[in-house]
Amino acid sequence: MKMADKKKILIVEDEPGERAWLAAFFGDHGFDTETAVDGEDGFTKASGGGIDLITLDITMDNQSGVKMFSNLQRTPATQNIPVIMITGLAREFKTFIERTRQVKDPAGYFEKPVDRDELLTKVRELIG
Repeated sequence: MKMADKKKILIVEDEPGERAWLAAFFGDHGFDTETAVDGEDGFTKASGGGIDLITLDITMDNQSGVKMFSNLQRTPATQNIPVIMITGLAREFKTFIERTRQVKDPAGYFEKPVDRDELLTKVRELIG
C-alpha cells in the first residue's frame, strides 16, 4: 500500500490519554491520523479536506461533539464524512441523537471503554 492510499481518521477527543490511545491504535492498523482537542478544532480540520472518517467525543470543553456533528451535517464539504461517536455517557444520549431530526444518525456509536475489535471492524466497514 502506497502512503497516499492510507485512509485518514480525524480523532476529536479532549482527553490526552484517550486521544493518544486512539491515534496509536489506528496507526497500528494502517491508518493515518490527525487529532483535534474540541469540536471547533475538529471542524476546522475536517473542513480542510483529506479526512476519510471522524471519531468524535461528545462531551468536550469549548465546543461539544454534538455541535460539531451538527456543523458537519450542515456543511457540503463535510456532510458525507462518516462519523463514529465515542462517549462515556450512557445510552440515553444515543436515544437523544436518534430522535433529533436536525441531524442524521452517526455512522457508528461506541461507549467508553471502547471495544477495540468492534471499533476496528466498524472503521474497516466504513472506509476499508
